[in-house]
Order: sequence, then C-alpha cells, then structure tokens
Amino acid sequence: MRVLVTGCRGFIGKNLVAQLGEQADTEVLQFARGDTLDTLSALVARADTVVHLAGQNRPGDVADFVLVNVDLTKVLCDNIRATGRKIPFILASSTQAELDNPYGQSKRAAEQIVEQLASETGNPVVIYRLPGVFGKWCKPNYNSVVATFCHNIANDLPIQINAPASTVRLVYVDDVVNEFRISLANMADGIKWGKVEPEYEITLGNLAAQIHAFKNSRASLISERVGTGLTRALYSTFVSYLPTAKFAYDLPTHGDDRGVFVEMLKTPDCGQFSFFTAHPGVTRGGHYHHTKTEKFLVVKGSARFGFRHIGTNETYELIASGDKPQVVESVPGWTHDITNVGEDEIVVLLWANEIFDHERPDTIVCKV
Repeated sequence: MRVLVTGCRGFIGKNLVAQLGEQADTEVLQFARGDTLDTLSALVARADTVVHLAGQNRPGDVADFVLVNVDLTKVLCDNIRATGRKIPFILASSTQAELDNPYGQSKRAAEQIVEQLASETGNPVVIYRLPGVFGKWCKPNYNSVVATFCHNIANDLPIQINAPASTVRLVYVDDVVNEFRISLANMADGIKWGKVEPEYEITLGNLAAQIHAFKNSRASLISERVGTGLTRALYSTFVSYLPTAKFAYDLPTHGDDRGVFVEMLKTPDCGQFSFFTAHPGVTRGGHYHHTKTEKFLVVKGSARFGFRHIGTNETYELIASGDKPQVVESVPGWTHDITNVGEDEIVVLLWANEIFDHERPDTIVCKV
C-alpha cells in the first residue's frame, strides 16, 4: 500500500511517517511545505490512500489560512477526481472548525471540500476534528501548551500561566497515529467522522504542576504514576524534550568499608528499588521487619542468605548467585543477613515494598 502523507515534516506527520515506515507492506509518499503542486499531482496518481495533514495554524498573514487550509485541500481533492479512482482520504481537521475565527473558518471550509468529494464520487473519507495534540517532536513556543511547558521546564526555562484554571482538551500523538492506521485499514465508501480516544482534559495549572513533578522526581527519586493514561503520555513527552546533557542524572551513593548502597527509584505506593555491593567475606543486614518486605536479586557473585525466626529461633540459609537469576524474599518476623561467600564483589538488586521512613523504619537490628 502506498500512503501519501501531506504535511509529512510537521509534528503529526513525522510521527505518522515513522510508524508507517515500520510496516513492511507500506510505502510512504511524502509531500512537504515547499513542494510544488505538480509534485502533489504526481504523488496522488501513485497513491492508494491519502492522509492530509498539511495545514497552517499560525501564519504571518491571515490570508495564508485560505491558501493552505482551503486551496491546497481543493487541489488535492481535484487531483483525486482526476485519477478516476476512489482513493481513501483522511483529513486532519481541528475542533477550531466549530469556532468563528479565521483559522476555524478555514478548517471548516476544508471539511466541506472533502465532504463534497465524498458525496459526489463516493470516495472513502474520514474527517477527524482533533483537539490539542501532544507528544514527541511537537514544536515548543508555537501552538501547543504541552510542548512549551515540557520544553521550557526540561531546559530550566520559565513558563507563563495567565489562567491556571482554564481547561485544555488533549489527545496523544501515538493515539492519533494508531487511530489513523486503523482507519486506513478499514475505509468504506462515503464520509465518516472519526474520533481519537482517549481524550483528556486538564487545567493549565495542573498540567504545569505535573510536568514540574516529572523534573523534581530526578532529585527526589520518587517517580510519578507514569504507567497509564495521561500521566504516562505526558511523561514520555516531557522526557523527549530533555537536552542530551540531561539524558543521565547522578544518584546519591552511600559507601563504607563493606561496599556501597544506592537508591535508584522510589514510587508513591509501590516501594523503591536500590542496589548494594559487598566485598568478599562481608556480611550485610542483620535485622528483621514486622511488616516491610523485600526482594533480593544477586546479579553478580555468590551470596549466602541467612534467616532466623525471632520467635522460635528456627534457622534457614540458602546460596544465590548471579549465575542463576533467583529472587530471595525477606519474610516479616525473620531476621536476615547476606554474606559474600565468593572471591569477587557481589552486586545485589533490592526492591522494598515501601520507601524507607527514617521516623518509622521498621528495621530492627538483630543478629541471625
């Protein structure tokens, strides 16, 4: 399948072209700003489907709204007619088409041109009225508040919020691209109005606070809940604006003659990840917990885990090594320690189900 993408160098276009290019059975034809109308005509003649993303949303001259959003859409539809074929067509419009302003009027006019193509020829058409789209590669300080906030905060630049209680409607670029790909595989004759889901709403104040929290988590080590939904998409977007000098950040290291202990990541309600080392013959631990639980993974070397039940004095020990990935659990009410029984340093990954609280550590010193 040959897919023609207009506006291929724009924000959505770059993301769509990248993902379509990952499909072995798809050839992406690209039309960008500065290409001629003759080029467009030749590309349409080769295309099996068209995704029309090219548009103008912040021109120097208001007349450019019509020149790009309206006139280019008409040329594109005329080229489709000239082929004598039905070429499935996706139009990326905007929720601004509902508003009476020059940009909104131009987007609505473009919709009407595409609607006419569908009604006169039966050409398959899907129109999407997109709210604010955010994600990687969006130009900051242009028309996306998410891009501006992420870029400025990631680069230690100030942001300005005039109405923190104002709400913005958003969709994530990967969801937009996924919806377009589904539509391309399921186009039917006539016109259809598409919708990208999920759609999010957030106030400007909360948006700024969330992005600041992403930045602050690098120092506190306490991660935001970035596994699902809007927070997941915003975090991915924020990270994409980090300058290369900030691709890495240092962690505090606690060391003594036994080895080092390093906390890597903390979560609001799922504990924390750390690692520690121990030199040959060194024993670490020697304590028990009432409620806290831990998981240990020896990733290098050999370690003996010793356990003793503090009530019955029952004892148990086992050997774990980096040669065999194995999780060893600490059990409440059993004091435990870890001894390096090999000839090289051990490295042990540790997960605890709660962040260490100096006021209530639930860590009682007790020999095994």
